[in-house]
Amino acid sequence: MLFGLGWPEIAVITIVAILIFGPKKIPELGSTLGKTLRGFKEELKNPSDDSNPEEEKQ
Repeated sequence: MLFGLGWPEIAVITIVAILIFGPKKIPELGSTLGKTLRGFKEELKNPSDDSNPEEEKQ
């Protein structure tokens, strides 16, 4: 399954997340996480021209 977790573990994690964040906040968190991962993936494919200042010093 997902990261070696079975359905019971996923169910417990989901219930805890709903208790902590509330059912209205969960879709917003999922959307934000998706956008973050998408941006990270795009940056890995096409690195920007910004270089690391520490690399320029060497």
